[in-house]
Amino acid sequence: MAVESWIDVLKSSKKTALIHDGKRKIHYLFTDGKEMAEEYDLKTDELIVRKWRHKSTLGVQGSWLVEVGEPLAGPVASLDSDMIKENSSNPVFMRKDTKTSFQWRIRNLSYPKDVFSVSLDQSERCVIIKTSNKKYYKKFSIPDLDRSHLPLDSSALSFTHANNTLIVSYKKPKEILTLEQELLTELKKLKGSADGDVDCKTQ
Repeated sequence: MAVESWIDVLKSSKKTALIHDGKRKIHYLFTDGKEMAEEYDLKTDELIVRKWRHKSTLGVQGSWLVEVGEPLAGPVASLDSDMIKENSSNPVFMRKDTKTSFQWRIRNLSYPKDVFSVSLDQSERCVIIKTSNKKYYKKFSIPDLDRSHLPLDSSALSFTHANNTLIVSYKKPKEILTLEQELLTELKKLKGSADGDVDCKTQ
C-alpha cells in the first residue's frame, strides 16, 4: 500500500475553522483519532501555534502538546504555595517559524555565540545543540520533514545569538513551501465563523 502523503492526510481530515482575535484557528480531527489545532495570523498568514492531542490506549483524551508556539503555561502557583515550579532563569525552548524557515528560540542562554555548536545527526534525524562549556545540550527533530519523508540538509541549518537568546533556523525545502501554500489555499476555503457558532464543515 502506498504511503499516504501528508497533504492528503490533512485534506482528508475533518476540519473546523474559527476566526477570532485576528487569527484563523483550525481544528483537525484525523481518522486515527489524533487532533491537531493551528492558529494563523490573518494579516500575514504566518503559523503562530500548532499543537497535538492523542488519545491514550484506554481512550482517555491526553493533554495538548505544543509543536509550534509558546509552551503551554503550567498551573500558576501563588507566592505562598508550596508548589515546586521551574526557575524563571532556566532556558526556555520554543519553535516560532517564519514564512521561509523553521525556527527555534532558546531564551536565557547568556553564553557567547562561539560557545555554541549546532549540527544535524542524520542517523537519528535530529538537530543537536551543544555548548563547549558543557552547560547546555538539546536534541530535537523537525516533525514537518519527518511527516513528509524529506531528507535533512546541513546547508539549510544556521544559527545566531542575541539578547541571551539562541536562534536556530532551518530553511524550508521547496516541497514544504509548496505544501504550506497548498494547505493555506484549502484553509481559506473553509467558512470560519467569527466568534459565534463554529461552522463545522467536513471536507
